[in-house]
Amino acid sequence: MPELRPVSPAFLRAHTRLARPTLVPELQLHVADDVVGLWEAMETEGGGAGQDPPFWAAAWPGGQALARYVLDHPETVAGRRVLDLGAGSGLVAVAALLAGARGVLASDVDPYSHTAVALNAELNGVSGIEVVGDVLADDLPDVDVVLAGDVCYDREMTARVLPFLGAAWLGGARVFLGDPGRAYVPREGLVEQAAYDVVDADGGPVRRTTVWRLP
Repeated sequence: MPELRPVSPAFLRAHTRLARPTLVPELQLHVADDVVGLWEAMETEGGGAGQDPPFWAAAWPGGQALARYVLDHPETVAGRRVLDLGAGSGLVAVAALLAGARGVLASDVDPYSHTAVALNAELNGVSGIEVVGDVLADDLPDVDVVLAGDVCYDREMTARVLPFLGAAWLGGARVFLGDPGRAYVPREGLVEQAAYDVVDADGGPVRRTTVWRLP
């Protein structure tokens, strides 16, 4: 994918609205009602849309579940450095900071996500998020906790993510995975921490969404 230039915050503000995720109403996010229209605007006005849909413009069930979990169980992240893997909107990163995380590394390959994370952090009155690109091919960053929401959405991504999460766990990090029952997530070796009923990001049916922990 060609490298996209940095995305203007004004573009995101112009093409999104503020909303409160159903499971995490304490927070607000910049979200899009018309994803197709947003994608077209990204191509014509935003400097290029890239190959992926604007995942950053929605509150996905796995991310909502992780955000809810860390807010309800702040001891999970309090005083620790956290990696939000596949950060998207930054919902999980923001929740981790509100729960007392010492700092958050938000990883996403999409430059639109980088701008969205910064805007959503400002919107919710938090600071301390460092936004980076793809970390899956590198050594584990210096973090204590890995939070990964909705990262196993297809076979290729799952094949990259699961070894990374396993290596993080073996390296001493606590690893949590938020997932709405996708077929690519193995049940072996995972411990259920919590389960929530979450309305899907596109307004579709409610999905039973689980927060899993690597043991």
